Amino acid sequence: AGSAHSALAAFPQWQGVKLLCAQAQGMYWFLVMHKDFGGKRGDLSVVKGRSIGAAPWVDMGLRRLLIEAGIDLSRDQVKIAPVPGAQGAGVNFGVTAAKALEERKIDGFWANGMGTEVAVRRGVGTVVLDVRRGDGPKPCFNYTMASIATTEQLIERSPDVASAVVRAMVKTQAALKENAARATEVGRKLFPPSEAELIAELIRRDLPYYDASISRSFVAGMNQFSRDVGILAGDVPYEGIVATQFSHLWKAG
Repeated sequence: AGSAHSALAAFPQWQGVKLLCAQAQGMYWFLVMHKDFGGKRGDLSVVKGRSIGAAPWVDMGLRRLLIEAGIDLSRDQVKIAPVPGAQGAGVNFGVTAAKALEERKIDGFWANGMGTEVAVRRGVGTVVLDVRRGDGPKPCFNYTMASIATTEQLIERSPDVASAVVRAMVKTQAALKENAARATEVGRKLFPPSEAELIAELIRRDLPYYDASISRSFVAGMNQFSRDVGILAGDVPYEGIVATQFSHLWKAG
């Protein structure tokens, strides 16, 4: 499970890997800047001369988005780098980024909804971009998405396991649409208490994007993005990226 484009880190040119299904539609990161800069929603001039924290491979989405929006990273002196202390197993990047923003170690960050919510609630951050809800250049919605990938080897060897994963995802999405509060129990196992209590609200907001489908337009957009950032050469057809034999399982029912 992870961002769809990052499969290319381990499987160049999509050789040996396939996307099984989406966890949710759209690039799911937010650009948050320190409130002292007085940033306005959708106004990217606030990034000029600033230092922005972003995780490796996640940062590609922000870099490309800024370029498409007319920001020249070197001329405009935009520094995008990992957040201090955010590496390592069990570390939630977004929560760590919110803390770094509060401590003024960074001027802004590009991270998930949890980090964004923590920064906004603490009164230290302002949301400048929420890509899922239409901010930023139009193509950026399809740069990547939260998805589940597996090896072609596993699909060939154990197609029943792969189909069970897709069914479980669709079932989970349906269960959360029915009652988002279910996520709080899981959140308590993964996050500190204060953050765990935010999970259900974050999921409630994202419910419209909970759809396991992977569309051809998404793959075309992701491929274009991947070429633009230099992680893909040429074009890989839809069937070379998506395990289409499980597509009939994407819709609940």
